[in-house]
Amino acid sequence: MILTKPKNAIVKQYQCLLNMDGVELEFEPAAVKEIAQEAITRKTGARALKSIVEEIMLDIMYDIPAGGANSRVVDNKFTVTEDMVKNRNKAELIKLPTGSANSEPIPANGTTNT
Repeated sequence: MILTKPKNAIVKQYQCLLNMDGVELEFEPAAVKEIAQEAITRKTGARALKSIVEEIMLDIMYDIPAGGANSRVVDNKFTVTEDMVKNRNKAELIKLPTGSANSEPIPANGTTNT
């Protein structure tokens, strides 16, 4: 597939870019398929693939280097899911257990209700 196979595939470009910040980027196979389906729906074919991936990755690319509470990365790995592509849902930062029994997801905007 044009998104993943060629030497300069769009997915590989974003993986390389985020790897510079120490983050392993993955796209679920269903997410890649949904990106292709959206390009078909837009009736723009391969020309739209890059813009669709850019729409999905825009917030992620700015949040990852900043780190801290706004980061959407857990354990230096980020996975783009089918739901993120279909609904443009943002991922949540999931606090890894640190001995506290009360670990809950933090919204992507980094705010909590405390």
